[in-house]
Amino acid sequence: MLNYIWAGLIVFSLVFALATDTREIAQDRYRNDAALPVELHFPDGYAADARRQSVEVRIRPEVYQAFYDTDATPERAYDGTLVQTQDGRQVRFDAGASLPEPMATIREVTAGSDGELRAVLQDFVPNGRTVAASVAFEPVRFVKMTAITQAAFDFADTAVNIIIGLIGALALWLGLLRIAEKSGLVGIIVRLVRPVLRPLFPGVPKDHPALGVIALNLSANMLGLGNAATPLGIKAMEELHKLNESEDTATDDMVMLLAMNTASVQLVPPVLLVAIMGLQINELIFSIIIVTGCSLLVAITAAKLLSKMRRYRATDPNRKTAVRLEENNPSDAADVDDPDAPPSNT
Repeated sequence: MLNYIWAGLIVFSLVFALATDTREIAQDRYRNDAALPVELHFPDGYAADARRQSVEVRIRPEVYQAFYDTDATPERAYDGTLVQTQDGRQVRFDAGASLPEPMATIREVTAGSDGELRAVLQDFVPNGRTVAASVAFEPVRFVKMTAITQAAFDFADTAVNIIIGLIGALALWLGLLRIAEKSGLVGIIVRLVRPVLRPLFPGVPKDHPALGVIALNLSANMLGLGNAATPLGIKAMEELHKLNESEDTATDDMVMLLAMNTASVQLVPPVLLVAIMGLQINELIFSIIIVTGCSLLVAITAAKLLSKMRRYRATDPNRKTAVRLEENNPSDAADVDDPDAPPSNT
């Protein structure tokens, strides 16, 4: 189901971006074939033989608003650089300039690695320190589609970096977990946490190792051990999936684990928050515990209530199996723990 949702969102974003870009092209939003009238002021005077020289680009608000058909108001002047080569003259706005729309979008799309907005200088006739001229920016088209494409590549790069960073943590903690299983430590943990976790995960057999891994995962979350919580959470979900009769539908126990991980109690503040706030984090410890405790309570309550609703109860793979066994062979169904099954009349 999630795959269909993601596919729908992607298609919707592409259609929206294409429609927006088409409308902007039809309205000539960025005036690609026109030049914006400006005034150039040279503080040190214009030097015809200088390759680069400082310049102040002055834009009249009424001219800008009429040119781009916008209510945005530019600053009276922007610092920049006039670059003169054999190919012509170019005005470069400083990277730190606060530009109004749509000039800000033009800079975002066309600027190089230096972040400078560049424009070809036209109608320039040197005549004193202040000269009237016009600037033509590089054509801008399909802004939204370009942004979606760039975001896709950026997040793909981010995903690879995250995966590489998780390899070491996964290897370490899964290796420690295997040692704990072989040494019997997981079995001891299962017996200790059984009274607490068994009501929350009724579909898990009482001596199943999934309970121990779940306990370790929740403990890592509470202590803010993100590097340990991720591999332990994956392992806990794998153990729960071994009890799942379906390959593509989560059981109530799997949903409960996901809800508890999402709203886990934080006894130790996250490392990122400590790095940002320093010792001031001590003032928020009790607030964090109270808020995360309430969120965990809400998550558990929501998961339990939704699992009792007929619409969601009917989708539980383990309950489907119990119903099927009861229809085919009532004697086999008696061994399946289904609290929602109707009482037997025998």
